[in-house]
Amino acid sequence: MTALVLVRHNAHQVDVDGRAMLLHVPTTSLFEMDEISQSVLDLFRRSGAVDPATMRHSFAGRYAPQALADCVQSFLSLDILRDADLPQIPREIVKVEEIPLSTIVLNVNTGCNLACTYCYKEDLTTPSKGEKMQFATAKASFELLLKQAVTRDRVNVVFFGGEPLSNMPLIRAVVEYAVPRAAELGKVVDFSLTTNATLLTEEMVDWFDAHRFALTVSMDGPKALHDVNRLTVGGRGTYDVVASKVRMLLARYRARPVGVRVTLTRGVTDVIGIHDHLKNDLGFAEVGFGPATSGPVSVFNLDEAGLKQVFEDMKTLGRRYTEAAMRGENIGFSNMHQLLTDIAQGTKKAVPCGAGLGMLAVDKSGDLHLCHRFVGSNQPTYGNVETGIDVPRLASFIETAQDRSAFGCKTCRIRSICAGGCYHESYARQGDPFAPVYHYCDLMRDWVDFGIEAYTRIMQANPSFFRSHLEPRRAMQ
Repeated sequence: MTALVLVRHNAHQVDVDGRAMLLHVPTTSLFEMDEISQSVLDLFRRSGAVDPATMRHSFAGRYAPQALADCVQSFLSLDILRDADLPQIPREIVKVEEIPLSTIVLNVNTGCNLACTYCYKEDLTTPSKGEKMQFATAKASFELLLKQAVTRDRVNVVFFGGEPLSNMPLIRAVVEYAVPRAAELGKVVDFSLTTNATLLTEEMVDWFDAHRFALTVSMDGPKALHDVNRLTVGGRGTYDVVASKVRMLLARYRARPVGVRVTLTRGVTDVIGIHDHLKNDLGFAEVGFGPATSGPVSVFNLDEAGLKQVFEDMKTLGRRYTEAAMRGENIGFSNMHQLLTDIAQGTKKAVPCGAGLGMLAVDKSGDLHLCHRFVGSNQPTYGNVETGIDVPRLASFIETAQDRSAFGCKTCRIRSICAGGCYHESYARQGDPFAPVYHYCDLMRDWVDFGIEAYTRIMQANPSFFRSHLEPRRAMQ
């Protein structure tokens, strides 16, 4: 071994209250460095390449030789230090030979009773009643899910739209069929649904409760903000009816916590005020935010300054979350939940999400899409529920998605958390599902650093928070 070199893109340091935290980038593992490991890392940062004799001389009399050797060996095992004579290790591409689905998304209706100005759905048909999925298609979809999920104990059916409640008879029929059918194979089936809430009735809520649906409501905050974009076909705001329905829902629903999903657009960016209203005034269990940056109507998209301000406000809310967590309290901020889960679990992503691998979406005709966001787009489909999955085409997509080195992801410090970002965001913004979400990159790196700080502080003050709040939440997903 002539010299050792620092593999800079495999290590990232975040200093938290005087503690040097080292993120091992390939595995998202987090370590607290002691004095010797910090000194060794600093030496390599200054020098780049260091031969073992020079290193021993540099630390002579300061650290015991064995302690120094152990430290270096730890860095070598993590591929943070590497023998300068060894060739670069190419990224391993995992061959995809089967599609082990756990989730199927049924787009039960292309129609919606609202006309939200920022809607991304390319197949949306408003103000018509839409084109509804038929039971035969839904049944074939579920059978495909069971076939692909042969090794799984639980499967999930997601009802999506348009507005899924506009095809409630189909939802009831699918549940009536799926529960006993899954039980025949020793499986449990979970159901999820995202709704604008306007069509909810007490009878529906009680039925969802009996079948333990995971419910998410789309709502954008207090009246002045919600009514900017979430409009009826006639152009009227929908806050009053949605808030009334939500209060009814939350008063009756007991099976699972109900979350809300907020779309942030130009002029609708009051993260703190929106969270406080939805969590504290209306009573949602969790509030999650999705900035709009690539919608079909550019006037609603956040520009660079707006997006940066949104992330700053999310960090402000994240500090509230952290302070509450240190006291053992949970303020219900979904984005922080997910970020801390990724860090706590040591998330190691080769691809950004389960789209096309653990999950596929089905349109009204039974064609298979990467996810619900691609339904109606001009992107390729991957088979049909009647003929099966086009495994070679889908495998090619997933294998290509694993290596975004050509786009600069190879040396990014959050590559194992982000993995290039949302395929649909990239497709809508740049016309290429494999292109990273460049407009997010710096902000996401800063967001992950913020998460490391929050995680470290919570672990120091109240480590039981993760067992009490994050692990039960993850188990219910």
